[in-house]
Amino acid sequence: MQIVIQARGFDLSPGLREHVERRLRFALDWAHHHVRRVSVGLSDLNGPRGGEDKCCRVQVTMAGAADVVVQDIETDLYVAIDRAVDRAGRTLARRVARLRENRHVGPRDTRGATAAAVAGATSVVAIP
Repeated sequence: MQIVIQARGFDLSPGLREHVERRLRFALDWAHHHVRRVSVGLSDLNGPRGGEDKCCRVQVTMAGAADVVVQDIETDLYVAIDRAVDRAGRTLARRVARLRENRHVGPRDTRGATAAAVAGATSVVAIP
């Protein structure tokens, strides 16, 4: 899983980078084979004026599915990171579950026939 972190409007400290990486690994490591890349954008929307303006945008690029994009704005950047990453993890879990449910059975898939045989299903063959 490739992680890309960008900061706009301020310097990205090593502590902040470590926090983002730790939170991402905790929330998304279970799905590492589904995730190709995680991009995190951190920004201070109002600059030095203060207020609820710390933004964290998380984009999870998946193999064979649409990207998961989550954004959160808070006064504390660490809280924005935590909330955005948690929401991205939950959204990814729903998306992966949907992908598993919607797996199509191909013509060479014999799981259906095996399940019918195990359940005791019989077939009737007409002989002319």
